[in-house]
Amino acid sequence: MSRTNTSDHYGAVTKSFHWLTALLILTLIPLGIYANGLPYETSEALATKAWMFSLHKTLGVTMFFVALARIAWAISQPKPPLLHPDRKLETLAAETVHWLLYGSLLVVPLTGWVHHASTSGFAPIWWPFGQNLPLVPKSEHLAGWSAGLHIVFERVLALALILHFAGALKHHFIDRDATLLRMLPGKPDVSKEGHVNESDPRKWVSLGSAAAIWAAALCVGAVLGVYGEHDHGEHAAALETVQSDWNVQTGALDITVTQLGSPVTGNFADWTAAIRFDETVTSGSAGSVDVVISIGSLTLGSVTSQALNADYFNVEGFPTARFQAEIATNENGYTATGTLSIKEHSMPITMPFSLDTSNGIATMQGSTTLDRRDFKIGAAQQDEGTLGFEVTVNIQLTAKNAQ
Repeated sequence: MSRTNTSDHYGAVTKSFHWLTALLILTLIPLGIYANGLPYETSEALATKAWMFSLHKTLGVTMFFVALARIAWAISQPKPPLLHPDRKLETLAAETVHWLLYGSLLVVPLTGWVHHASTSGFAPIWWPFGQNLPLVPKSEHLAGWSAGLHIVFERVLALALILHFAGALKHHFIDRDATLLRMLPGKPDVSKEGHVNESDPRKWVSLGSAAAIWAAALCVGAVLGVYGEHDHGEHAAALETVQSDWNVQTGALDITVTQLGSPVTGNFADWTAAIRFDETVTSGSAGSVDVVISIGSLTLGSVTSQALNADYFNVEGFPTARFQAEIATNENGYTATGTLSIKEHSMPITMPFSLDTSNGIATMQGSTTLDRRDFKIGAAQQDEGTLGFEVTVNIQLTAKNAQ
């Protein structure tokens, strides 16, 4: 068998690309569905789910590069003729499906890869080149959009694959021609009846038809609401306005967990702080702070939904957390010492922090480390290699003296 295409037959390289691509698609689609449906309540279940998703992502990246190589090879090779060019509608349909297949082989894995790179946590790609992509920032908004596009384009790919398969069977069993045989080992006898060449306008009509199908699919996705930032705040408790001697102007409340050996950082978007503080005190008690956190406002990369469910923060049962502490100053700086309450569990906490005040504006930065087991968060996850016990809390804010 010739390695390259001829004017009548596909070569060994083209056939190898065809069947390798088919194998990857038929593995990736069911694998993604299976992995998505796996539970993650225990350490063992989460490790299995992550392994399956890592396999899915790694094979997806592989398919992207295989598709690039396949397209480059196809461009460099002559295309054997269609066996029934006189069937204009059938030819248009076949060429349209081929455009859909080639385009989908690129955009399906690419959108999945962008989603992976734009979010944090969960299952890594198994390769040594890192988990990020050039020009792709960490962004929940981008992650939501790319996830939606991945779903839509995957449906288009599945439809095109079904039509392609049905067409091949039709040619083999109904037309009894060599269309399918030309992609199998060997060199079947074919007739030279002509084909859709590079200058044939039908080629561009089929491309336009494929573009119209993609556009329609994107519109359906928009109607179904699959794009945009995932709404992780649907269970977020609305917090009441608090009276404070110092009003928070800007601030960030971040947490960092370790999952499968990699740090995952997220933040609570909605929280309040009632602050009583005397900046003239140089030793001893200088005030107090009462922080209320809307748990449902948490964003924690790809594991946000998991973090909010019943075995973790249980946002539906316990929509807020609270930290009440006394502020003290000493020769080493400041500390906030008090009680942190999450779900129905309360623990004593001391958070050291730095503070700069100038012209009635205070800038504060603090950090502490918690043990999630103290609050029965992820109680079923007892393997620290799957989900670390320590959680780092970082807070920074700028507040203005209201007096």
